[in-house]
Amino acid sequence: MDINYELYKVFYYVATTLSFSEASKKLFISQSAVSQSVKALEKKLDQPLFIRSTKKVQLTPEGEILLRHVEPAMNLIKRGEAQIADSIAGGGQIRIGASDTICRYFLVPYLKRFHREFPNVHIKVTNQTSIRCVDLLENGQVDLIFTNYPNSYLSNMYTIKKIKRFHDVFVANDSFSSLRSRNLSLAQLLEHPILMLDKKSTTSEFLHSLFQQHQLDLVPEVELSSNDLLLDLAKIGLGIAFVPDYCINESSDDLFIVGIKNTLPEREIVAAYNTHIPIPKATMEFLNYFKEIS
Repeated sequence: MDINYELYKVFYYVATTLSFSEASKKLFISQSAVSQSVKALEKKLDQPLFIRSTKKVQLTPEGEILLRHVEPAMNLIKRGEAQIADSIAGGGQIRIGASDTICRYFLVPYLKRFHREFPNVHIKVTNQTSIRCVDLLENGQVDLIFTNYPNSYLSNMYTIKKIKRFHDVFVANDSFSSLRSRNLSLAQLLEHPILMLDKKSTTSEFLHSLFQQHQLDLVPEVELSSNDLLLDLAKIGLGIAFVPDYCINESSDDLFIVGIKNTLPEREIVAAYNTHIPIPKATMEFLNYFKEIS
């Protein structure tokens, strides 16, 4: 099927903005031209791609399928254009995906060093959960991600570099002072309110799996998308928070680690990238800052 690339380009901008007028602004063409291009593509594919109304535009199921394939292709083209521009300008760009926690407590010193050594390289960091970061990598929106591992969403198509080991810990404030000198079983922990990350995270997958292995049903008191918020709630005595140990610092002096009888499995922070796509030179320079652990 011979379809002009420009038609897919127009479709992409309408599909991602869900607006014919916004797409026309981004493409610097008239709204009428956008509408005609979409109609031409729909005619060639013999499928409706959008549901149009006076108030909004929505993708049809066929449109959603097409977007899942067109978006990675558009991002690859943008990446190629950016790499060519960078080679001419003598600078470069690194596009990284990482969770808020990994960025704040692990990556910042490395980003500071990289910016000092390569001031002309543009650094773009996209914050998402470790699970969502895999989607960013798959769609070509980033070149490199840093994620907690194990991560069930990482497939064999990605190269994984293990760069830091860590343990998860349960922390509480003096509202739970009676637990200071005790080692609790997982069953005993469930007698207290548990604060943890929401289900769209590798940490939630990890902890739920751990309790299931002991035939226990974990029902948390609070589920949030931020470890910092979990620590804040633990500091006011709302419950026992489950967080990576590298989040605990001087500002956590009013918290203590709750001892448990069960030894928690170790986890890692890993850097991952797509094996089948060339990585920009600047990104490889950044990746070389991290030594692989055995």
